[in-house]
Amino acid sequence: MAWLYLTVAIIAEVFATSSLKASEGFTKPLPSLMVVLGYSLAFYMLSLSLKSIPVGIAYAIWAGVGIVLIALIGWWVFGQALDLAAIIGMSLILAGVLVLNVFSKAGH
Repeated sequence: MAWLYLTVAIIAEVFATSSLKASEGFTKPLPSLMVVLGYSLAFYMLSLSLKSIPVGIAYAIWAGVGIVLIALIGWWVFGQALDLAAIIGMSLILAGVLVLNVFSKAGH
């Protein structure tokens, strides 16, 4: 269940961060509410995942996957450019998450 909680935490964080952009500095009520609800759910789910997953592993996965997903949403939804350096950097982040999950015994 811990990995499911972590997955939900990542999705909620990405949703909240995307809404943060749409809230335009908390001047738009609905996106602002989505920010608060999304981050509340994200931190709650992250806290549940930490009952079984070490904090360093969970946070590295949460942050790494979140960074990549937010960058992709920024590109796709908000039209923000991703240059070669950004793509290489995100690939390295994903590689790090993969190494943690496949080769590290710290999270299992």
